[in-house]
Amino acid sequence: MKFRFTPLNIVCAISMAYIAYRIVSPAKNTLLHINTNGILILVLCCLAVVTFVTDLIFRFTLKDLKRVWIVEIIFIVLAIVLMLILQKVV
Repeated sequence: MKFRFTPLNIVCAISMAYIAYRIVSPAKNTLLHINTNGILILVLCCLAVVTFVTDLIFRFTLKDLKRVWIVEIIFIVLAIVLMLILQKVV
């Protein structure tokens, strides 16, 4: 099976790179800045796992690479819109 680049692969790679950056970067602990590094790393790890599994599901159900790109881009846009709506509500 050959490796195909998809939008969710790119999102997963970016989140893994940001996780590595957050682990390596020094923590800034001040009185007004609460260290939330561990929570952010946990959320990003969950994001990487979910995007990886979702990418596998889309690639196995859709054989055409063009359709995979279209469906995954729509999925990413809908996820971003839902996150923005939830931020405004809460």
